[in-house]
Formats: sequence, structure tokens, C-alpha cells
Amino acid sequence: MTTLDGVYALRGVQDLAAAFKFTPDGRFEFFYAYGASDRNATGTYTIEGDTVKLKSDKEPGKDFKIDAQRKQGKGYTIKVNDANKNYLSYVSCFYFVGETRELVAANNEGIIHIDLPEVDSLHVRHELAVDIPTLVKDKANDNNYFEVSLLPSLGQVSFKGIDLFIKEDTLTCHPNYFMPFENIRFEKE
Repeated sequence: MTTLDGVYALRGVQDLAAAFKFTPDGRFEFFYAYGASDRNATGTYTIEGDTVKLKSDKEPGKDFKIDAQRKQGKGYTIKVNDANKNYLSYVSCFYFVGETRELVAANNEGIIHIDLPEVDSLHVRHELAVDIPTLVKDKANDNNYFEVSLLPSLGQVSFKGIDLFIKEDTLTCHPNYFMPFENIRFEKE
């Protein structure tokens, strides 16, 4: 098989609706609705053996814009800005010190504070629209205060590192950052 054609709908996951629409010219569309999170994607695909490789039009790791950065105060602070204040507390920050990774959630005002003298990197992601985290600070950046804002790409899925596997008229995939469920299967309609 070198192409797919048709709609493949998610089966077996309660309260979640999702589907892919594949066309023979190597394009796909995707939609997803789960609780407070509605997401979508468009992109291209290739088939290698029984594996469908997805390449979303969305660039991974680009869901936040860095609005400001500077040296200010002690530790590290990230202030999240968005017109919808309900989204602020759902932002999390991964920070690394050497090989150690820690996770810190924003408070209700969208403030994340890490009370350490030094971290190697800071990455943010939105927990209602999980995707590849956005790099805010790398080791070469000595700023410790950052303001970030959510970008419209948050509603899209990058599919970075997520492959589908063909089994007759069903596509399966492993649990992942976006769909952390067992037995994920999309059946052809």
C-alpha cells in the first residue's frame, strides 16, 4: 500500500471523538474533540511498509511567543499572557538542571516561578493542548524573567514523533504526549 483514501475514525475511547481524512495525493486532515479541548491538523503523509509517517503543517514547539525577556529578581519567572484568563493556569514549565527534569504549573494568574539560582533550559506547554513544548530559555540565555503569550497554533497538532501503523482497514498508534491512551485505533468508515 502506498496511499490511503478515506476517513478513519477513532474507536474505543470514551468521550473522545477524533478522525483522519486521507487523500491519495498524500494529504491528511485531522480533528479531535475531548472535553474542553478541540484540536485539528492538516499536513502530508508517507507510507513506509506498514507505517504511516505524518508531517503536520504546524511547526512543532512553536505554541508560545516570547514577548519579553530580561534579568529581574531571583530565580526564574515566566508570566503567561492571554486574553482568556481561564487558560493561564493550564500552562506548565519543564525545566532542566543537567539531566534532571522537573515540572512546575502556573498559578491562576499565569505565573510560574522556579526558586533556583540556575537552570539549563525552560520549556512551556499548555496542558489542554499538549504538544511539543516551546523552548523559552536555553543554556546560553542568561535572562531569568520571561513573558510569553499563547499562539493560535495551540489548537493544532504537530504529530511530531507519532506514527500510525496499518493493520488491514485499521490504523493504530502507541500512547503518546497527545493521546496517552492504550489501544488507540482508527477504523476506516
